[in-house]
Amino acid sequence: MTYQAMSIPPVHIVQADLDAGAVIHLWLKSRRTDHPADLKVRVDGVLLADVVTTRTEEFEFSEVELSQGGKAELSYNPLDAAVSLIYMFHPLTVRDEGICVLHHAAENAPPDVADNYHFRPPFGWMNDPNGFGRFAGQVHLFYQHYPHRLRWNTMHWGHAISKDYIRWKHLPVFLFPSEELSKRDDGRGGAFSGSAISAAGPGGGIRVFFTEQMRDRKPEEQIQLSALSADGLVARPPSVVLPQRPDGLDLTLDFRDPYVFKGPDGYWKMLLGSRDKCGGVVLLYETLDPEAENGWTFIATLHRENRYGMTAAECPCMVPLSDIDDPQARWALIFGLLTSRDAVTGRRNMTSVTVGRFNGRSFKPEVEQELDFGSDAYAFQAFVDDGGPVGIAWLANWTDVSKKDDFPTAMTLPRRVLWDGAAVLTPPVESVVSLRHLALDASRLVSGEQLRLESGAVEIELDLVAPGAPFELAFGHADIDLGVRLDADGLAILFADRSGKTSPRYLAVGARPSHVRIFLDAGSIEVFADNGRWTGTKRLPSFAGIRSVAMKAGWRAISAARIWQLKI
Repeated sequence: MTYQAMSIPPVHIVQADLDAGAVIHLWLKSRRTDHPADLKVRVDGVLLADVVTTRTEEFEFSEVELSQGGKAELSYNPLDAAVSLIYMFHPLTVRDEGICVLHHAAENAPPDVADNYHFRPPFGWMNDPNGFGRFAGQVHLFYQHYPHRLRWNTMHWGHAISKDYIRWKHLPVFLFPSEELSKRDDGRGGAFSGSAISAAGPGGGIRVFFTEQMRDRKPEEQIQLSALSADGLVARPPSVVLPQRPDGLDLTLDFRDPYVFKGPDGYWKMLLGSRDKCGGVVLLYETLDPEAENGWTFIATLHRENRYGMTAAECPCMVPLSDIDDPQARWALIFGLLTSRDAVTGRRNMTSVTVGRFNGRSFKPEVEQELDFGSDAYAFQAFVDDGGPVGIAWLANWTDVSKKDDFPTAMTLPRRVLWDGAAVLTPPVESVVSLRHLALDASRLVSGEQLRLESGAVEIELDLVAPGAPFELAFGHADIDLGVRLDADGLAILFADRSGKTSPRYLAVGARPSHVRIFLDAGSIEVFADNGRWTGTKRLPSFAGIRSVAMKAGWRAISAARIWQLKI
């Protein structure tokens, strides 16, 4: 397949060699209130579609299926029409090839980052992971998405699939906002966060659950919807499954992020995040419907958290830490603490993990810890896959988001969710070792030499001579000061942006690991100590690569140090 774009004023033409049956998705709006926008699709000179819109506020979506193959030309007058995005795919091969982006505007262009191995959308804005799960043998990742800018706005669901959690094929946009919301670009709502399960009906497929947000809607701004996708590519029109909040709990309008999973009693459960006057709450619903399509009823407030000045509990999820049929199985309840602030470290929007017993209708907490000491692993969502639970999070924090500035983001490395009998461990999935492209060093770092890094995409693995043996690594970066330190306080990511602004402390208090893995990439650092017993994630406000690494202190604490260049 080949394609090119060229400007021949006043007509802009996008060309591509396409097969019969190929599908084109495009978004178009008019630049003029007195004249419609018009985009023509020709194949070998034959006009197959004439897409017209009078919409001027927000881009209008159109789908064109080609009845014949050949040299396709998509032409429009840029004085009359604004085109945000054009991509194509063939339904029979898209799972193997992904979509092919033919055109995007400057406003929604993805960052140009070489060797970047974290998941990023092919265009536009991304935040929470949604519907993370394995369906028909492939891992699916849906995510909060706005296609037309690198800023949050009216929510859609993006979609990608993978065989190893690391290498992804981008699929067509999966969920769209309602027609009313899609006509405007004022961020009033859309298809907010949710989850997905395998459809149990005769045709199979994927059933998704999500919150529809519509600001100022009465009486409920947030309601819960479900949609079925028979082919895993296109969602059928959704239906409402929860039209209102439960009565008698004095809840605010926060009522969102349905997470659906099979309980130990064999029935489908749904968690929802909300808040009342005292703080955040996680609500539990249940249905006896084997297809989870209808019959959802409120059971109880499953959990409450009112510390750190938090408001709503967001993006709750719950996974068993051993065989679900084991009556002694422990479950991990994970959710985000929106607007929370740790007074000791200054970190915001933290994520809690609470381990306890769950019988399908009540939860008895036993152990609590933080998911991530870096605080840039938000909206974590997990599911039970081969080998146990695995999850992924948005590699960002709402504290850093500006409505006035572009904010390209990524997902964290996918992580296992393990239980060692005392704590939850979140190491990276095993397939990250396949990223090791070139061994860079096994001796010079511990000898005190500063190592130059050709690519900022690297993994560093350290073995310590004893648990908690102190050391400090310093990384060379053009825009920020960055390092990793282990001392009597614990394990820390050292970060300063050189603006003079005080940064939070990213510290795992009291951590005494004997093994540390550090993953560096354009725009991020992730630290995993003792198989994820302590995990820290920090988004970096620059895509400049890490240029060097040196052992600033404690080189005698390191018995072995290995460094690899990473590449997809």
